[in-house]
Amino acid sequence: MITIMNKKGLRGLSSVLFISFSVALSSCDGTENRNTATGTFEATEIIVSAEGNGNLLQFDVVEGQELKEGQQVGLIDTVQLELTARQLGATRNTYASQRPDAQKQIAVIREELSKAIQERDRFKRLVDENAANRKLLDDATSQVKVLERQLDAQQSNLGNTSASLNSQMSTTDIQRYKVIDQLDKCHIKAPITGMVLEKYTERGEFTAIGKPLFKIADMENLFLRAYLTSAQLYDVKLGQQVKVISDFGNNKIREYDGKVVWISSSAEFTPKTVVTGSERADQVYAVKIAVKNDGYLKLGMYGEVKLNETGKASLTDDEAATEEPNEEEASE
Repeated sequence: MITIMNKKGLRGLSSVLFISFSVALSSCDGTENRNTATGTFEATEIIVSAEGNGNLLQFDVVEGQELKEGQQVGLIDTVQLELTARQLGATRNTYASQRPDAQKQIAVIREELSKAIQERDRFKRLVDENAANRKLLDDATSQVKVLERQLDAQQSNLGNTSASLNSQMSTTDIQRYKVIDQLDKCHIKAPITGMVLEKYTERGEFTAIGKPLFKIADMENLFLRAYLTSAQLYDVKLGQQVKVISDFGNNKIREYDGKVVWISSSAEFTPKTVVTGSERADQVYAVKIAVKNDGYLKLGMYGEVKLNETGKASLTDDEAATEEPNEEEASE
């Protein structure tokens, strides 16, 4: 395994190692550097940071460990949050118990109003028959109106009280949901399926929101970041299937199927750690080639994309089968 060295410390050694690698690959297949593109393997790396404050009660992370997406690997102290959630739950229950029973509280007024309406109707019949004084009808009518106003006022008052308590209950629910969300974030989980590359803290340490805990990378799906000249890039396109070669030393070479998934939209000067057939001052285009890792590829290892004589990336068997025959083959 060849590791990318620190630029300040071992930049020269990295270049020498890469040149040796390129020469070795060229001698194996007899192609010239102008017909190859080289680069290093990289992966999607994620630094997982704490989303809560407190002591790390559990942190089962080991460098090199394989984790599944959603797998819990740690736990931050949740005592205070649990107490806050219970307190908010009790507060909500208090508000709920204070909600008035509107039907029971207005039942008495409804009963009085019903009797007052009956009295008014009775006095009205008596007045129509000249059997009662009209003042009695006026008093009964006035009593009905008073009771109707009292009923409306009582209903409005009960409605306002219920609305206020419902609003307080909703506010308490929102606060409780926030605490529950914070409780969930105290459970440290792997965001993707991958391998732990680095571990930044230990169990028992105090952590805070935003503090890095560990780094994880998807090692099953790697990318070869290579650099192509404009001449080489002419026949390379997104989605194209290519062949990727990696040298493990001692003449042990492994070949992989790759797919071009990204091509830089702007040119850049050739990185000092990359050797191409052109001069270093020439500008190149970075490309990413997705490669399925069989377990042998490591981050930072050098890889090579085979190009044919015209600079076109080597075709897979399926693409070669769909190529149109040339004029000689067609005539035959």
